[in-house]
Amino acid sequence: MTDYEKIDFSSILALAGDEVVTHSPVRDIRLPSGKVLALITLDNGRDHTRPNTLGPATLTELGETLSGLKARAGAGEIQAVAITGKQYILAAGADLSDISKVQSKEQAKLIAQLGHKVIGSLSELGVPSFAFVNGLALGGGLEIALNSTYRTVDASAAAVALPEVFLGIIPGWGGAYLLPNLIGIENALEVVISNPLKQNRMLKPQQAFDLGIFDAIFPAANYLENSLAWADAVLGGKKVERKNEPGKLERLTKWPIAIKMARGMLESKIGTVPKSPYAALELLDKAKSGTRAEGFAREDEALSELVTGDQFAASMYAFDLVQKRAKRPVGAPDKALAKKVTKVGIIGAGLMASQFALLFVRKLRVPVLITDIDQARVDKGVAYINDEIGKLEAKGRLDADGANQLRGLIHGTVDKSEYADCEFVIEAVFEEVGVKQQVFGEIEKYIAEDAILATNTSSLSVEEIGAKLAHPERLVGFHFFNPVAVMPLIEIVKTPGTNEHTLSTAFVVAKGLGKNAVLTADAPGFVVNRLLAKVMGEAARAVYEGTPVADVEKAFSPLGLPMGPFQLIDLVGWKVAAHVQDTMVRHFPGRFYANENFHALAELEQVVDKDKGGRVTGWTKAAEKALKGHLGSTPASAETILQRVQDGLTQEIKLMLDEDVVPEVEDIDLCLILGAGWPFIDGGASVYLDREGASERVFDGTFHSPPIRGIAHV
Repeated sequence: MTDYEKIDFSSILALAGDEVVTHSPVRDIRLPSGKVLALITLDNGRDHTRPNTLGPATLTELGETLSGLKARAGAGEIQAVAITGKQYILAAGADLSDISKVQSKEQAKLIAQLGHKVIGSLSELGVPSFAFVNGLALGGGLEIALNSTYRTVDASAAAVALPEVFLGIIPGWGGAYLLPNLIGIENALEVVISNPLKQNRMLKPQQAFDLGIFDAIFPAANYLENSLAWADAVLGGKKVERKNEPGKLERLTKWPIAIKMARGMLESKIGTVPKSPYAALELLDKAKSGTRAEGFAREDEALSELVTGDQFAASMYAFDLVQKRAKRPVGAPDKALAKKVTKVGIIGAGLMASQFALLFVRKLRVPVLITDIDQARVDKGVAYINDEIGKLEAKGRLDADGANQLRGLIHGTVDKSEYADCEFVIEAVFEEVGVKQQVFGEIEKYIAEDAILATNTSSLSVEEIGAKLAHPERLVGFHFFNPVAVMPLIEIVKTPGTNEHTLSTAFVVAKGLGKNAVLTADAPGFVVNRLLAKVMGEAARAVYEGTPVADVEKAFSPLGLPMGPFQLIDLVGWKVAAHVQDTMVRHFPGRFYANENFHALAELEQVVDKDKGGRVTGWTKAAEKALKGHLGSTPASAETILQRVQDGLTQEIKLMLDEDVVPEVEDIDLCLILGAGWPFIDGGASVYLDREGASERVFDGTFHSPPIRGIAHV
């Protein structure tokens, strides 16, 4: 058993020179029963935009605070300890900037051990401890609650989660041992592994309460008062029921079955390259027996292994891109140049246009106009939007007044003169240059000279789309990703003629929509679709050589993408994919693969068969018939397919940098992470391609100098 009291933590305290310390002041509260509860309030002195984090200096101070309270409890001065946070925040977890500074596996282990020593002492104070989770509680923040004797949560808290697996590590301060022993193995697998792998899904407070993570949930208005009264009742003997706490039968039967099923799911869905999900699975498996001290010691070892590895280094690079670079877009003009947008026009009333309208009206709260070629299409689009608003109301995400307000802001018509007072107009029409030129030409007659025109094209030349405009300087590419409401990226495409007012307005509107914008030049496919076209093209090449489609899907698994290439094609649509491939081949002959037969497949109602998890298992009978006579007899090996796609991606990224499509490789990685779900553990694409040797093979160099590697490999 580890004796945390005897460990010297001075070497990691030295890493905390610029840490924003979260302090732990204490005040005594006399409860109605007369008992005294010592309440710790974690507070880093900043507003809610800078959450409390748990770095070495913070943990050391909290440890001293808890040690003092343990002494007071022993002296009979206090009957309970509670810990809460500043307004809206308990803690957003460990200070990752400090963790990324560790220089050795020994130091990495000290980070884990310091957390166990301090946060673990919440259960060793000699009196009951309560966690009052009044806001955001991620990672170590949630582990503070798990180490406490009892837990309540504010119903309005922003999110509750253990996101570590998403970042290439594991819950290392008690979460991997305590959570399954609190809520059962199946629920713990969801929180620790499944949710992080679903693009870092978080729990709402009610969901966390229903799982059994919290003992009580109270509304925001009187959260602290209710929590104190509840704690007083518990101290007075009130029984706390925990319906999901596992018993002997679950440990003997359900536990091993759940672990086996989870392992099979992981292997089929993400392959075996990502390390953190399997490390977490191992810890959850072993948590079914043994002592808490043994569980903590296992977490210490697992965390030290992962923190020093390549995948965590790549994750920290990706995390930095999303947390910093995405919030300060490179190349964005001064926002003071932006035109104020008080009304938005959307050309088209199909599904994509309707999704745009819903997003604009929800986020900007301004009037939104939609038009189409006839009133029936317009009415269908408006009905879809109203129906979606109704669904949000039914889920409690909008109240009745808010829903009616949004419905009142949507207006559909075939009268294009109503665009006259729109400051921002975006098209969502058929992906063909002539069609887009035509609709913009019609609209330009009505709008003000300084109104902004935006195109959502995914691969066409924005400059060519604007070639017939009287004012092409007001046209900008504004490329969303599907599903529009969920995907966080917008590629803002600048033509040689786009002026600064237009560009600034586009960035300000994107931010207003809650999206992250990346500036790209007007190049075919921009960033994401150019690289996904390379992925899909290499998959198609392998199939037409004669490789079974399921084998091709498996060959791509080391890339770590959320889905295989043909699963992705099936999602975006075979006609869209065929169009994109043709566009890329036309612009870059010899570098991209397309096959005429692809268009025959695109005409089919269903092209591939899929299992219950959505993974492609083979062709439909109709597809097999369409492919007959078009497939070769020289299937490629998985190794060959993977190397071809690695080298192809490397070549395209290098050319994009040479052609100034984006300022730096970081922008390409940011686009892939936000627009294609490229995993953090790859660091986007460039870090992965450097690590796999593709950069050296293709251009005798690396995208990053030195390459981004874990300290175990430096």
